[in-house]
Parts: sequence; structure tokens; C-alpha cells
Amino acid sequence: MTTSKQLHLGAFMRPVSLHTGAWRYPGAYPDANFNFQHLRSFAERLETAKFDAFFMADHLAVLNMPVEALKRSHTVTSFEPFTLLSALASVTSRIGLVATASTTFDEPYHVARRFASLDHISGGRAGWNIVTTSNPDAALNFGLDAHVEHGERYHRAREFYDVVTGLWDSFADDAFIRDAESGMFFDPSKMHVLGHNGEEFNVRGPLNIARPPQGWPVIVQAGQSEPGRQLAAETAEVVFCAPRDLPAGQALYADIKQRMRAIGRNPDYLKLLPAAFVVIGDTVEEARAKRTKLDSLVHYDSGIASLSIALGHDASAFDPDGLLPEIPDTNASKSGQAQVLKVAREEGLTVRQLAQRYGGYAGLAFVGTPQTVADEMAEWLESEGSDGFNVVFPYLPQGLDDVVDRLVPELQRRRLFRTEYSGATLREHLGLPRPPNRFF
Repeated sequence: MTTSKQLHLGAFMRPVSLHTGAWRYPGAYPDANFNFQHLRSFAERLETAKFDAFFMADHLAVLNMPVEALKRSHTVTSFEPFTLLSALASVTSRIGLVATASTTFDEPYHVARRFASLDHISGGRAGWNIVTTSNPDAALNFGLDAHVEHGERYHRAREFYDVVTGLWDSFADDAFIRDAESGMFFDPSKMHVLGHNGEEFNVRGPLNIARPPQGWPVIVQAGQSEPGRQLAAETAEVVFCAPRDLPAGQALYADIKQRMRAIGRNPDYLKLLPAAFVVIGDTVEEARAKRTKLDSLVHYDSGIASLSIALGHDASAFDPDGLLPEIPDTNASKSGQAQVLKVAREEGLTVRQLAQRYGGYAGLAFVGTPQTVADEMAEWLESEGSDGFNVVFPYLPQGLDDVVDRLVPELQRRRLFRTEYSGATLREHLGLPRPPNRFF
């Protein structure tokens, strides 16, 4: 298959692998998720391979699963995203740095300051992954007795975005004249006081940081529910998503881009990057054997906890060898629950089989040789299933090395991926325009 388009590749790096058994795989670094020297080496390798971005998810609760499962988790201790990415900004020069920040449990002024700072420190490589936080256990760490209702979380997120982007526009790009002779540091006529008074927030402003180098850090959004898709169409420049297969990816791609057209946004200014679990072998059979070995390292206690999180409902009391019973609606991730129910119904899996699947990795997976994986990625790109992928590594470091040393050169040979960065900022990597200042 030939195409004139090129893939965008992000690296999903918090946790370093979504697979519960990753830290137990032979030769893997057990502490890869919480060892700065390892993480630094991963970022440097990914930059050498010309990846668009180093993507950090986040979670705001530890006690979100039974202790029997928690004691087996390599994600129980993780670096705070901004702290880690600020450190990585000093040892990299091109790769984008995307951090998750919750609109449910943070304040717009805090988020605006952190991302503006990261964008300046990194020379224009920051991206904000907007999440509403689906995990109800997080609410207990922020003074709440119960999670905020799903629809309300998205209503708050929409206004949150308006406030943050307004704060980033507090100063014109040329506001800071720093004229030592006259003694004028900045021109007050090029400062805007936001004065936002809304349903969720009252924020005066201005932000106490100059406008970010990118104008705004790149806006990433991860929800796939109905309000999540609409929020993406209105605000996002990258959508981090999890379609199960190519038809699902094509449907999501068409839906979000049509929503953009309906409100007058250019659909070319949004990139859909599904999570893709990539396992590389010399043969397809060898790659599948690696996947089987990895899946065998998932303990049932971990699997049933992961399944419970995906369902938004405790599954520990279900008959392991029976089919999934009726599940009530959830106030956690609605798209996540819908995906589990679809898999269970279509494949007739028992609770034990579902736990094994979700305790490992249940999403889109490319398991094969560099050639077969490149074939699949090319098909997604050409048929408008995605604009690229956020690569999920099966284990570290070898799983990452296989992608960098074997898959990327095959993609480059086919001209499906860059051989050099053409710019210095994350916006330039993604082909996104620099937004104009709405006030100047």
C-alpha cells in the first residue's frame, strides 16, 4: 500500500507499559516506571527515532483496587507528570512532552501556569491532555465523598478550557520589551485582564507568565463518550483514543471530524492517535509467543481488579467461569464500560477470560514482524482510521528497542514516517498552526 501521508507517533509512557505483567517479563526493568535514569534513556531513544511526543497519563488515586491486586501493580508509585517532564525537557531538544491534567480536581490558573512554564522550559514542546478523571476513587483524595457526575465533569471541562486558553493569551507576544534605557519592562497596553465570570469559575487573571512559545500548548483530549467526542471536536488538536479495530477507528475518525466541520473547525487541525500495543518478532509466530508469555504473567487478582475498573463496577464476586451478568450504568468511564460489554457479548468470554484480557492489554494490538505491523499501520492511515498511533510498549526496555530499532526503520523505508524533525515545536511536528492571540 502506498500513501503520501505520514504517520504521527507518540509514546505512551506513564505507566511505561499498560500491561500488568510488563515488569515481570524476562529482561524487563522491574522499576522502569519509577527510575529517572531509565525514563531519561527511554526519552532519548524515542527522540533519536523522531517520535512526535512522550505522552504521560496520570492517576490521582492509589487505593483504586483491592490490596491483593494493588500489591502486584507496577504503577503504585509514579512520578508526577510535570516534575518528570520538566526534568526530561533539559535532556531532550525535539520530542514533544505531553502531560495529563484533570479539569475535575484542579483549578484553571494552576494548569495554565504549569503548562505555560513547561512550554517555555522546553522551547515549545508542551501538550495538555485534558481529562475529566473517570476514576471515582480520586474524588476521595480531594475532599469529596462521591465522584462528580459524568455530565457535570464535561460541562466543567469545557469552561475550564476557555479559562486556561484565555489565561495563556494574557500578554501579546511582543509585550515584554525589556527596555533598560527607559526602565520599561513590559507594555501595559499589551496585557489583558481575563475577568472570567462563569457558571463554574471566577478568574480575574492575567497569568503571571509570558505567552507560551507555541501560543498555546497542544490540546490533547482522551474521552470517547458522547460529551467527550463533542469536547474533542470543539477544543482538541490531538485525540488519544482506544478503538478496538479498524472499523471502530474509521467510525470515530469520521464522527469527530464531521463534528468539527459542523462548528466551522478545520478537521485537518486535529490528529487522531489511537493507543496501539506493539509486539515485534522475527516471525509472526514469535511475536505471538511473546504476547502469550506476557499475558501468562498476569495474576487473576490483578486481572479482576483491572476488569472492575474497566466496568466501573466491582467484578470480584462474579463467577469466574460464568458469563458476565447484567452491569449497571457507571459514573466512571462510559466508553470504557461499553467496550468491555461489547467484547463480552461478541466473543462470549467468561469473567476469567475477560479478567485475563483486561489485566493484560485489551485494546488495539499489532503483533507481528516489522513488515506486518507496518502494513497494518499503513492501512489505518490510508483508510482514515487514524493519523498515527500512541504506541504502548509491552515491556521495557526490549519492547521499546524493538519499535525504535526495527519498526521505525521499516516505516521510514516506506516513507510512512519522518527521518528527521522538520521543526522544533510539538505543533510543527504535528502540522498544527500556532493559534492567534484572541485579545491582541
